[in-house]
Amino acid sequence: MSKDMPIYIQQVSALDLEQVVPLFDAYRQFYGASSDMTLARHFLADRMTQNQSVLLLARGADGVALGFVQLFPSFSSVRAAPIYILNDLFVAPEARRRGVGAQLLQAAADKARAAGAIRLKLSTAITNMAAQKLYEAMKWIREEDFQVYNFSL
Repeated sequence: MSKDMPIYIQQVSALDLEQVVPLFDAYRQFYGASSDMTLARHFLADRMTQNQSVLLLARGADGVALGFVQLFPSFSSVRAAPIYILNDLFVAPEARRRGVGAQLLQAAADKARAAGAIRLKLSTAITNMAAQKLYEAMKWIREEDFQVYNFSL
């Protein structure tokens, strides 16, 4: 794939789901989960049918899926306004360093802005230096005011 090859990004519909499933499964594996295409398919289909997330898919001019981003709507109580949580961003290894991730981030910002959101929020693994470099290059600001805690159920 050439760095100059055009990249097309669109919101995923039910017809596109099968192109996203292998990317989502690879994303989950990147973060240590076992491969499970059935689980990946069901999770994404449920999010779509229940309108619980927005999935954007990047394709090359040949129609091959290159990467995706998944946004979950949420809210800022202090600002009393909607926000989006950019929960998942993944680019296929063969498409990396070609601007796909940057274009997906821009498309996510455009989508959130169009929906009236005031902010995008994300987290990534401390060891994911490649992603951190991309976020910082795209003017994302690292959180310094709050600590993040999780509670397993």
